Amino acid sequence: MSHEPNAELREFLRSRRAKITPQEAGLPPHPGTRRVPGLRREEVAQLAGVSVDYYVRLERGRHTGVSEAVLDALARALRLSDLERTHLFRIARPSRARPRPLPPQRVRPGLQLLVDTLTHVPVLVLGRRLDVLAGNHLARALYTDFDALPARRRNMAWLLFLDEQVRALHADWEEAARGTVASLRLYAGRHAHDPALAELVGELSLRDPDFRRWWADHDVFQRTHGTKRYHHALVGDLVLGYESFTATDDPGQTLGIYTAEPGSSSEESLKLLASWSSPSHRPGRFEVPPLG
Repeated sequence: MSHEPNAELREFLRSRRAKITPQEAGLPPHPGTRRVPGLRREEVAQLAGVSVDYYVRLERGRHTGVSEAVLDALARALRLSDLERTHLFRIARPSRARPRPLPPQRVRPGLQLLVDTLTHVPVLVLGRRLDVLAGNHLARALYTDFDALPARRRNMAWLLFLDEQVRALHADWEEAARGTVASLRLYAGRHAHDPALAELVGELSLRDPDFRRWWADHDVFQRTHGTKRYHHALVGDLVLGYESFTATDDPGQTLGIYTAEPGSSSEESLKLLASWSSPSHRPGRFEVPPLG
């Protein structure tokens, strides 16, 4: 029985191989000029303890039923992070079940109440593909009035690359943008057959060369916590920490809370932004409609 090549696995292995030098992998110096930026296929095979022919077929996406031991060996050989290792296992063993349409996501009333109750900090709920599902009034004041946008534009990746206001808001735009692309790539490993993802990636690839280049890098990233720098048109510079929490009843929904250091100028600017935004705005609840 023939199988379609696993293109996602092929490109991921190639991209990881290109990022590691022989010295980083612990291999002895090789005389002469190297024609590849990273490891050769035979070097990866040697480090992983598999035959060159086996690894070549694997990298071409033409091998099925890869064992856990082989994937573990490849993860070690390629110096993968824990997140990259998880991604490798997922794309190397794609589900053979017929993909089913993903239902529209909705925010539970209790979670929505939490979002609306937190009035002094920006709060967002992001769903699949980084769709914006909910946000409080301060999140709208910081980013944009999400519910005034067409449904297809209520997406953080779309806004970050194609909305000039949101793009200019990020003082470290490239860092934010690359992390966003890598987050989408991680999602693609879980939902390779999501038509809405294909539509989003297709549009962003067509309209933005940076997105197209970074998408081809096959980096993966999961945002959990950190710091973001903004330059807001009304209140100026802001440095906000963020914490991300996954909803236990829907792992596809992430609650993001942004905070400022107590006593900092960012805290004062956030208070000023809060005073200028209207908490009487209708609840920031959005639904991403199904395609078709």
